[in-house]
Amino acid sequence: MILYLLPFISAFIGWITNWVAIKMLFHPKTEKRFLGIRFQGIFPKRQQQFAEKLGSLVARELISFDEIATKINSPTTVTKALPIIETHVNHFIDTKLKEEIPLLSMFISGGTIDKVKKGIVHEVEIMIPEMLGGLLHGMKSELDVEKIVVQKVASFSSDKLEDILMSIMKKEFKFVELVGAVLGFLIGLLQVALTLWV
Repeated sequence: MILYLLPFISAFIGWITNWVAIKMLFHPKTEKRFLGIRFQGIFPKRQQQFAEKLGSLVARELISFDEIATKINSPTTVTKALPIIETHVNHFIDTKLKEEIPLLSMFISGGTIDKVKKGIVHEVEIMIPEMLGGLLHGMKSELDVEKIVVQKVASFSSDKLEDILMSIMKKEFKFVELVGAVLGFLIGLLQVALTLWV
């Protein structure tokens, strides 16, 4: 009777072994000593290296400052900004300027005001790429994507890092546990078959 329990015992051993292995990726969070051997969870121990690799990967493969700068300073962005600029220019000339200089509306006709508005909007349209280019050039050293990612990930608590990785890889970890149970069960069946055959 006990012989036929072997596949189930092996399945449990396979599952528990993989479960412990997954837990050991994150635990213990601080270095422990047992019989003179030091051990610590892989991710807490290698968090700085993990942060550096992730930062390098993000900056090299996913997001670079140059790509962000190109998107911000593209003609499409300027075109999208024009209606907002026109609204502000119109409000400034029609309302604020007349409040500040009431005599102005007496000497300037509507047609002239429209030309002034168009002229200002046109100048702003020309100025935006140059202004953004200068701003972005100055920000390049401050917005180091790799450095930001490294600092953020390295500063995570061990619990937060575990939560993030578990939320990303929860299904994969469950699959690894299941594979351990299935392989254990198959090995148990093989043991039963060999025992009965012998």
